[in-house]
Amino acid sequence: MEKKFIKNIEFSKALDFASLVDYKPGQVISLTLAQNDSVTLTLFAFGKGEGVSTHSAPGDAMVYMLDGTAEITIGEEKITASAGQTVIMPNNIPHGLEAVENFKMLLILVK
Repeated sequence: MEKKFIKNIEFSKALDFASLVDYKPGQVISLTLAQNDSVTLTLFAFGKGEGVSTHSAPGDAMVYMLDGTAEITIGEEKITASAGQTVIMPNNIPHGLEAVENFKMLLILVK
């Protein structure tokens, strides 16, 4: 069998990306799709009011919003992002996010 670089998702099939993670009130649900020294792909579902505290990452992080709305803080700047929008968080700049309402995102971290 050939090595697969992407995991936890069906191959050779059209999928509704947002349906791969479900909301759970008061929780953050994640599904890692790929992780290695260069890139990480993770789907997240955040319940309203949940978030990720301010931190820095050793690579550029791209958030693609699948559903809902989040407030993303990068340094001193606050950005509101909704379904269909993308926000890039540069490496080594403190960033965090909070669910304004339930939201789902794809996080791509490139190192």
